[in-house]
Amino acid sequence: MHHWRMKSQCQNTCPKYSDFHKTYEINHDHCRIIHFNDKEQPKSKSNRVITAKYGVLSFLPLFCIEQFRHFPNQYYTFIAILQQIPDVSPVGRFTTIIPLGFVFFISAIISIIKDVIINIRDHKINFTRVEVLRNGILVQEKWSDIGVGDILKIKKNDIFPADLILLSSSELYGTCYVETFNLDNETNLKIRQCLQETLYCKELQDLINLNGFIECELPNKLLYTFLGRLTLMNNSSIPLDNKQFLHRGSILRNTNWIYGVVIYTGEETKLMLNKTVNSLKKSTMDRFLNSQLKTVFLLIILLSLVCAICNTLWTKKNFKNHWYLELKDADSYTLFLQFISFFIIFHNTIPVSLQVYVRVVRLLQAWFIKNDIDMYHEENNSPAMVKSPNLNFELGKVKYIFSDTTGTLTKNVMQLKHCSIAGELYYEGSRNKIIKNMKNHSRRSYILEFFRILLTCQTVVSERFQYAGGIVNNSISPDELALVTGSQKFGFTCLTRCPNSVTIKTLDLEEHYEILNIIEFTNSRKRMSVIVRTSDSKIKLYCKGADTAIFKCLSKIEEKYKNQTIVHLNNFARAGYRTLCFAYVNISEKFYEKWKEEYLKASCVLINREAAKNKVAEKIERKLKLIGVTAIRNKLQDHVPKTIEALMSAGIKIWLLTGDKQETAINIGLSSRLITQNGPIIIFNKSKLMDLKLAVRKNTHSRDYLFNKNNCTLVINGQLLEHALSNDIKMDFLKLCVNFKSVIVCRISATQKAEVVDLITNYTNEVTLAIGDESNDIPMFNKATIGIGVIGLEGLQASNSSDYSISQFKYLSKLLFVHGASNYKRISMMIYFCYYKSVCFFTLQLWFAMYSAWSGQILFDRWSFCAYNVLYTAIPPLIIGLFLNTYSADKRLKNPQLYMPTKNIFNYKIFWVWIVVAVFHSMFIFWICLLFMKHEVIWTQGIVSDYSVLGNAIYTSSLVIVCLKAELHTQSWSFVVHLTTLISILSWISFIIVNNQLKKILLIFSASIDLSEIILTSSIFWIALIFTTSVIFITDLAAITIKRTLCNNYEIK
Repeated sequence: MHHWRMKSQCQNTCPKYSDFHKTYEINHDHCRIIHFNDKEQPKSKSNRVITAKYGVLSFLPLFCIEQFRHFPNQYYTFIAILQQIPDVSPVGRFTTIIPLGFVFFISAIISIIKDVIINIRDHKINFTRVEVLRNGILVQEKWSDIGVGDILKIKKNDIFPADLILLSSSELYGTCYVETFNLDNETNLKIRQCLQETLYCKELQDLINLNGFIECELPNKLLYTFLGRLTLMNNSSIPLDNKQFLHRGSILRNTNWIYGVVIYTGEETKLMLNKTVNSLKKSTMDRFLNSQLKTVFLLIILLSLVCAICNTLWTKKNFKNHWYLELKDADSYTLFLQFISFFIIFHNTIPVSLQVYVRVVRLLQAWFIKNDIDMYHEENNSPAMVKSPNLNFELGKVKYIFSDTTGTLTKNVMQLKHCSIAGELYYEGSRNKIIKNMKNHSRRSYILEFFRILLTCQTVVSERFQYAGGIVNNSISPDELALVTGSQKFGFTCLTRCPNSVTIKTLDLEEHYEILNIIEFTNSRKRMSVIVRTSDSKIKLYCKGADTAIFKCLSKIEEKYKNQTIVHLNNFARAGYRTLCFAYVNISEKFYEKWKEEYLKASCVLINREAAKNKVAEKIERKLKLIGVTAIRNKLQDHVPKTIEALMSAGIKIWLLTGDKQETAINIGLSSRLITQNGPIIIFNKSKLMDLKLAVRKNTHSRDYLFNKNNCTLVINGQLLEHALSNDIKMDFLKLCVNFKSVIVCRISATQKAEVVDLITNYTNEVTLAIGDESNDIPMFNKATIGIGVIGLEGLQASNSSDYSISQFKYLSKLLFVHGASNYKRISMMIYFCYYKSVCFFTLQLWFAMYSAWSGQILFDRWSFCAYNVLYTAIPPLIIGLFLNTYSADKRLKNPQLYMPTKNIFNYKIFWVWIVVAVFHSMFIFWICLLFMKHEVIWTQGIVSDYSVLGNAIYTSSLVIVCLKAELHTQSWSFVVHLTTLISILSWISFIIVNNQLKKILLIFSASIDLSEIILTSSIFWIALIFTTSVIFITDLAAITIKRTLCNNYEIK
């Protein structure tokens, strides 16, 4: 059987395996060994994928576990159990268990339907056919029968059934194009490149004759990294990385076919490992609700205990005198039963349905954000996206924004504007000057080397197309694309680039270079190098990167044009350009061959490969000769200055975290209005730690004057920041930083970004927002309260890992000022209102208990009592959560200062004010209605009022007041608001009328029999209703009017 299979243990039967074992340290706990053409194959993990949640036998237990994870279901189940105790529940035994059972039944049906659909989809995927190499021939196999080590042939537009390593393709150089939309939603095609050692395997016999093994890392969910090594017979080990990795779920495009070997199958593939839902960030609102829920729960227990004790005391004192009640002397058991009765009565004071309201409102708010046409970017067809709706609340109370620059504030459409070559300055249109200096000029050799570096030290794919008028360049790096395209304007062109060679044209002469090694750019290195062999067999290293990364690799011998080049570099930075330095060094053949072996060995390491490669790279990236610098323009996005100015006017402090030079960062700060006009700038650029300590303490002592008088900006570089945050001045430095309205941190790494965000978030305990567009911004997103990814040209990694996604920085103002502020206030008021309506209604039972000698009976019909929260007052909270508004979107955008008072409306003080108001309202409703109806009134047909008439009068008054209060607090009356209020009230009135007609059929409703005729025709009832609602409504309206008049200190445009 000629295919590969995974070995569970490393065996020495493979050719050259023993030599490999000596060269590399193999840890079987951290790697997987896959042998070629081994006939004794242990079975690997199945490629069968089951994404359905339930099975036939597992449905019931898993469904129950899923349901009882939610607090409301636990709470109501507990109440339902208590109600089954004989003679304890004043609301009957089935008022909770029947609705709860109905909810469970509907949930079960929905879950079953969803799972059936998923099962059908899984079956279709698992039974899809693919070509597999079996016994020297290609056969059709089901996806589910594929195993680790199988060699597959994938054809154009087919989906990869497992994670593969690319062996060969139909393309000349072993490349293929892959669409990864199913993984990361990106539609741009990615290039994958097979190893040169397997490039020849285009025929079945070549694959059959393969002999060797692969060692790779264990399955993990890191989509964009892969580490492995390939060892073939009579060859040294060759490193494998993400350039050879093909993900399950990706689609082969623009390539006729490829051969690949299966590395991971089924649940071990990166696609399936990333299907796991990441835990959502915890909202401050959720923490607040949990703490208040516990407090209210304890108060319910205390209130139930007090009522039970009062009942016991009253019974002990009066059971003999009130013999007709058939009371018995109270004991501890009676006390316990009374406690349970009162707990059942008061348990609905906790609005358990609030969790449902919050979820529904969050989802609808997310829908409004996604469908906001003002945040839709037509150019890339991208609306705003919401991945963490639980943070909608936090958008209304942001205090700090941490922003990346490139691609976040800028367009990422770059253009080469200037360059300095050997101290000579050239502008964008200086082609004639270049041509002139190429003729018998002392700098001719420098000019040639400079453009050779630009055109060889890059990854741009350049292809010749006659219909396109010449050369077409494509790259995922905007910087490199700008350099290559800019070089063409100066007369230097990259004609073709292959995996192992590059052909360039220097004016009228074509030059061919063999690419020996590429030392790739990383965030830690901040530079990229390429080692090439020229046509005359000389070896050169060309390097480009940030000035800090290049300068430390330069030769200590003073170069002729170095000082003038540095002057140009600083001028470019002060003008706001992105700068790159270019250098080269000649390498001897002997040194290169020795270094090459070390680098190959480091490239094959499976643990800490990047660190090992960087260490070896430093040995060859030395004694460089600086030859020039470039200035690349990256324009700000539209309306960035206006947006930043508005954010700062709203009281938000902005930190700019950038890898640019200090001069460039300050220029961006000025052009984006992050640095206010004539505002002082405090620059910490001390090189010594002691100087930094003195500077921090000096500015700390003078900060009160500075910050009260001016809008100061702090500027500091990443190296100095590291010292400031890791020594004894850390707290002084943080105290200083949080007082600045804006801070610019330049030359900062991705790790430092995350550290800064984490420190400020924990130190200030404020809501922080991080925004960026690159994958190295993801750690920053994870540390911030809110992470926002900008959908740009750097791919969708940042967007996919963020809580929200937008296409332009300017959309941030509407996201915060309109959606954020409105959602924050809406959810806050909805929470207050839910507790208000519950406390207002269920504390009526407390007053009735006091009036009825702590009898433990309910004032209302049992079904009406249970339906209050879930039926009659179910709509008003949603109306508040969705339609409450104080200002229009235009007013909020024109008046960013309105964002500041919004942040203070959700706190413990206001919450308990609402609770106290609810208690007073319930007290007023009960005693006023009792005052009107406590004397028996004779209606038609000789009917007199009883406690059920009183209860329904109080019920109606409470319901009307709650609905009117909801209208009052929506602050934006509309047809929808009035309609929902009318529906809530009429649903209760309709129940009374219908109930009267059904009294002979449904005896369970007998407590409300004939009430429609009695109540609706009573003038006393209507007088009591109008009086209670009018007094409370007018009082609330007056209080709101006075508060708005006194607290509105802002001039609204």
